[in-house]
Amino acid sequence: MRIVFKILLVLASFFMAYLCYSSIMSPIEFNEQKDIRDNAVIKRLKDIRKAQIAYKDIHRVYTASFDSLMDFVNNENISVVKKIGELSDFQLEKGLTDSIAVRLKPEDAAKYGVDNYDLFMSTFRRDTSYVRVKDAVFGEGYNLDSIAYVPFSNGKKFEMQIGEQVTKSGTVLPLFEARTPYNVYLNGLNQQEIVNLIDKAKTLDKYEGLKVGDAQASNNNAGNWE
Repeated sequence: MRIVFKILLVLASFFMAYLCYSSIMSPIEFNEQKDIRDNAVIKRLKDIRKAQIAYKDIHRVYTASFDSLMDFVNNENISVVKKIGELSDFQLEKGLTDSIAVRLKPEDAAKYGVDNYDLFMSTFRRDTSYVRVKDAVFGEGYNLDSIAYVPFSNGKKFEMQIGEQVTKSGTVLPLFEARTPYNVYLNGLNQQEIVNLIDKAKTLDKYEGLKVGDAQASNNNAGNWE
């Protein structure tokens, strides 16, 4: 009996040591994996934001449809201005702008502080070209095929919605929001840690996940991680 008791005591000691180790390491391991997943989700949310801002620049509104957003990015063109030469502070103070400068007449040169008209016109250019939105905003070769899908979620899409806010002056501001909750992209990690994250967010009256923009109130399209 004494030997059995000693064996049980040793086993109990090992079990308690394991529980202590697990209680210490479990949150550390969870946070390491969470950081990896957070970064992947944030990167994709930033891509969505870039695409939405470009969409609004052309269409004056945002879109709640990933199909429309991807069709815009892949198939529509936007103008890109190549700038050669800069206006001096003195010329700007005189009222010279890019649009005036490219059509500047010799007789108006002095009026805008241009001393050497021929030299100025040969070194100041604004050339407009049209390129695909995808190439202009993200760069050539950038892969956006998975932009709608949440990393580590087994194929689930981001939630995306649009809204608007009327300012005191009566101006209507278009709004958009893209988001995904913790329990979608952290699925498979320690469930209790996920519950703790959600409870903490609810206590602070914050969204229980990652999101960019806000469909209810203008926040300059900020992400809630920023």
